[in-house]
Amino acid sequence: MSQQSLFDDPEQERLRQAWKQVVERLREEIVPAWHRRFILPLKPGELRGDTVVLTAPGQFVRNWVAERFASTLRAMLSDELGRAIELQVEVGKGSRREAPEVQEAAALERSAPALLFQPNEKYRFDTFVVGQCNRLAYAGAKAVAEDPGRRFNPLFIYGPPGLGKTHLLHAIAHELLKRDAALRPLLITAQQFAEEFVQSLQTGRIEQFRKSQRNVGVWLVDDIQFIAGRDKTQEEVFHTFNALHQFGKQIVLTSDRPPRDLLILDERLRSRFESGLVADVRMPDTETRCAILLSKAQQEGVELDPEVAMHLAQNVPGSIRTLEGALNRFILLAGVEGLPMDLELAQRVAADFRAGAVAKPSFDQIVQAVAERFQVPKEEILGTSRRAPIVHARHVAIYVAREITNASWKHLGTLFGNRDHTSMIHGCTKIGEMMVRDSELDATVRSLIRNLYPEP
Repeated sequence: MSQQSLFDDPEQERLRQAWKQVVERLREEIVPAWHRRFILPLKPGELRGDTVVLTAPGQFVRNWVAERFASTLRAMLSDELGRAIELQVEVGKGSRREAPEVQEAAALERSAPALLFQPNEKYRFDTFVVGQCNRLAYAGAKAVAEDPGRRFNPLFIYGPPGLGKTHLLHAIAHELLKRDAALRPLLITAQQFAEEFVQSLQTGRIEQFRKSQRNVGVWLVDDIQFIAGRDKTQEEVFHTFNALHQFGKQIVLTSDRPPRDLLILDERLRSRFESGLVADVRMPDTETRCAILLSKAQQEGVELDPEVAMHLAQNVPGSIRTLEGALNRFILLAGVEGLPMDLELAQRVAADFRAGAVAKPSFDQIVQAVAERFQVPKEEILGTSRRAPIVHARHVAIYVAREITNASWKHLGTLFGNRDHTSMIHGCTKIGEMMVRDSELDATVRSLIRNLYPEP
């Protein structure tokens, strides 16, 4: 019996267990061949303060992991260890020559899609329920998957969270990979793009980062609105967009609002985003919500009564994501408590979701909160005063009202004393630009929004 385990450093044991969990998490998230070739051979070396050292069997694997996957591994290990860590990948001592490995990896690079993810198996075109609320976006996504780079390039899909935009991105990737893996689709969130771009600047690996984004056949970017206000990131997106578009590579972007309303985004980017097809997804009607529930239940292998589905569709507030959460709770309660999947249980679940729903603040509540924060009369904000403190508070109120209600400029102008829609756009744009430069104002505005409309 080995005595080594009796004297192991507890930190090293934590590292081994954390790495084991990371390997399992990655099994479901990246291409299986890549998991086999590049992740399984890595070993947790040691924990040097706040730096985790992983050892690779050779230089090729070490370079591949360090250049393409270091940020993901660092984030996952930080999550498993419960604290922020840095990551270092080294070649293990006594590693053999890796010429066969290099040859196999090169072949893998040519044959495997350029993804660091596996499209979610549930997010396919045949599981997407089409209604009037999303018909154009669905048609655009299908056209792109069938003939990438030729018909709608770029395709820009926008709408509130939880209505199926990410589903369509995964569906496009699924369809492309099914037809031809050489098309090499890449799906990345704008937040992930920004973080990896900054890291590449800090580590002197900007060329490797650019190759990873531009050496693809189809570029799928989720939540592009998150690059707004980040000047260097916007510049990189601009050049990446141009490089891909110039060579006929398909570009698909999603956002929570149309390009024209991304007010603190570079005008050059806005115009390019609008140059293809811009399609929206809206809140679905009751019939479509019911169809979505029936489809989701079928995917889960559950027989759902149409009357039960209709009750949930009519009475559970919120997005499709919330509706799916209600269905999951319905199925779980039936299983755990041994209850029949009937209308009575649906009524109970719907009541729970209504009770827990966060109501949007009214326009009056928004203006009142801004008036109290800036210590100016509410009537002045809605009035005609041109005094600088009043105008500033008015512009903040316009920005916050737009963020929370997503009302049209015309409607906002009516609420703010029948002002012209151009003055609404000006006020909102001005505050957005000031927030980028003024961290104190940025914190004030975000605090106002958070206190008015807390996350559920």
